[in-house]
Amino acid sequence: MRILHTSDWHLGQLFYGKSREQEQGAFLDWLLDQVKQKSIDAVIVAGDLFDTGTPPSYARALYNRFIVRLHQESPDCQLILLAGNHDSVAVLNESKALLQALNTRVIAGADPEGIAMDTCQTYDDVLIPLTNKLGETDAILCAVPFLRPSDLIRSKAGLSADERKQQLQQQISDYYQQLYQMAKQHYPQQPVVMTGHLTTVGASTSESVQDIYIGTLDAFPASAFPPADYIALGHIHRPQKVAKTEHIRYCGSPLALSFDEKVKEKQVLIAELDSDNGFMGTESVSVPVFQPMQRITGSLSEIEAEIEQLPAQFESWDDGQRLWLEINVKTDDYLSDLQPRIEAMIGDLPVDLLRLRRDSRRQSSLADYHHGAQLDELTPEDVFLKRLEQEPLEEERKHALIDCFRQIQGEIKA
Repeated sequence: MRILHTSDWHLGQLFYGKSREQEQGAFLDWLLDQVKQKSIDAVIVAGDLFDTGTPPSYARALYNRFIVRLHQESPDCQLILLAGNHDSVAVLNESKALLQALNTRVIAGADPEGIAMDTCQTYDDVLIPLTNKLGETDAILCAVPFLRPSDLIRSKAGLSADERKQQLQQQISDYYQQLYQMAKQHYPQQPVVMTGHLTTVGASTSESVQDIYIGTLDAFPASAFPPADYIALGHIHRPQKVAKTEHIRYCGSPLALSFDEKVKEKQVLIAELDSDNGFMGTESVSVPVFQPMQRITGSLSEIEAEIEQLPAQFESWDDGQRLWLEINVKTDDYLSDLQPRIEAMIGDLPVDLLRLRRDSRRQSSLADYHHGAQLDELTPEDVFLKRLEQEPLEEERKHALIDCFRQIQGEIKA
């Protein structure tokens, strides 16, 4: 059995004012071709299908068009779509029943209390048999979407911050363990595939990844996962192995969702499983670049030299393509004419300057941010922590306020 693992499509993302409709459409067309060429049995999208809970109409159209075309062109390929922290449960659920007729399963939310009851009506929604081209079950999928705070049992009163964190970690671990045991109970001979949309301990993030806080828990240890044959994760945009394992993987986002992601090659993963031997390995498939983008950092003279080298890239591009550019100017001087000077360097080149930043060498720590940083360079937590530094509070009180802030932030994002 061959499973294509992808995640973090973020359909509808507005990239510094630029629509990504054509770029995302080109990726989905490419993905349909990969399903046919690689003889894929199932496609798993591990969260963040959309960029917001209220995606624009064109993003919904891309989503629906992909599902219909996959069913038409590869009718035996199962499609499993899981919610991420950017997705709306209501939006995904509104077409859930309809899409099931197109060999597509949508998992928008979780119900730990229902799973504990172990009823047929419950486990049918979370244990999904994965079938090969002959219609034979070759693996069982434990479908775990992003676990929202409301999906988990409420914290008990009177617990310290560390105790609440441990309790939440245990609740998430229990959820995975219950699903795994249920899979083994009902399908004892089959390999088990699990999913997740969360941050694991040690994962390398990028600028476009929003911190996920489930209550006060900011990262989940890999050791708390059950011994599934393959665990397909989403949320982290950089492809990586978890805890140096081959079978617990982030595939990363297929498109660069921030300028710092441009330095990493994008990919989807193909996990191969055998009904007798379980996990057999993964194959990485590089995603083509559908929209060129680049970050240039340096002094004004260094930036000018790099801009002069840009035309060498343009020869291989399609007609009408333009480079999306971010420039970080390293200088301690205030330059009132910085924007026109950079625009003059670009001239008539097919370049769209989407972001221009002055990167002062003095701004090396959070303590310096309030002297000259732009607001878009700070996260909400940066602002909160900086403001908290100005309060004459005991460390224990500060930590309690940070825990409360993270919990509220997690509930807002959910």
